[in-house]
Amino acid sequence: MTTQALVPAVFLDRDGVLNEDTHYPHLEEHLTLIPGAAEAVRRLNGLGYMAVIVTNQSGVARRLFTLDQMNAFNDLLVRKLAVQGARIGAVYACPWHSDGSDPDWIHPDHPDRKPNAGMILKAMQDHPIDPARSFLIGDRDSDIEAAKRAGIPGFLFPGGDLSQFVDELLGT
Repeated sequence: MTTQALVPAVFLDRDGVLNEDTHYPHLEEHLTLIPGAAEAVRRLNGLGYMAVIVTNQSGVARRLFTLDQMNAFNDLLVRKLAVQGARIGAVYACPWHSDGSDPDWIHPDHPDRKPNAGMILKAMQDHPIDPARSFLIGDRDSDIEAAKRAGIPGFLFPGGDLSQFVDELLGT
């Protein structure tokens, strides 16, 4: 029997960290990468980190876009980063919201919706991730709270160049 070695992961919020938050982005024309996003992910990949997107997407519950549109946008983002040598290992998205208009996606406090830690914990269960060497980068307090609840450090990205932010985090 072989055991797979655990790898560190960087959990990344989507809107406002990897791509510009254009208020419920879900179409190809909405996708603009944050400056330095591909470079940051590529650098972390090179250091052995698995990059995992964890994103609240209440636009599905609010009927602003469909689950298929959300998934297509996530796939497009992953492909756009991959073209620049940045590998995303997994994407976890939470379409549920307490204030939705689609009854299929209304939930008072879904365990996956940040600040809850469900998406992070699922990723750790689904992949050989070492929580002791993992961290999260988000742009909202709810992201940082989700990291805390998952038992990993969380860092608040204030905007700007993600690659510079990652360099500062890593002390390089």
